[in-house]
Amino acid sequence: MEAKLKPSAQKVQQALQAHNLSCEVVQMTDTTRSASDAARAVGCQVGQIVKSLIFEGQQSHQPILVAASGANRVNEGAIEQSVSEPIKMAKPDYVRQMTGFAIGGVPPVGHDRPLKIFIDKDLLQYDEIWAAAGTPHAVFKLTPDDLKTITAGTVISVK
Repeated sequence: MEAKLKPSAQKVQQALQAHNLSCEVVQMTDTTRSASDAARAVGCQVGQIVKSLIFEGQQSHQPILVAASGANRVNEGAIEQSVSEPIKMAKPDYVRQMTGFAIGGVPPVGHDRPLKIFIDKDLLQYDEIWAAAGTPHAVFKLTPDDLKTITAGTVISVK
């Protein structure tokens, strides 16, 4: 682990502190870009990894973040039902523009603008979960309750 956080990871740490959480962003030497990479790097189950996936409403063009368990594939139909419009996976430039982060490091907190957020109910079964922290090498540990607090997200089944 590196001592000094990169600017994107520092932005996430500040957002966590703004929520009065004692979560600590850690930079790993191994990549945490994918859920399996992150699980291997921190030593947990893939299901404990929070995948922050960004979708775009096809009519509203609004960003939607789905905080999914790393073990699950998101059923876009379930999300479309919740937002009442068709959605599509966001392109990398849109993700950066809407969140301030690049794909592979998008955290569930600290975005440049407000996002509609959905939390995978399967994450609630774990005592601790791990989320990306702004770079493909940074993560932080939190509880499902912490995730609900920092995102004000709606808990749904995303499968």
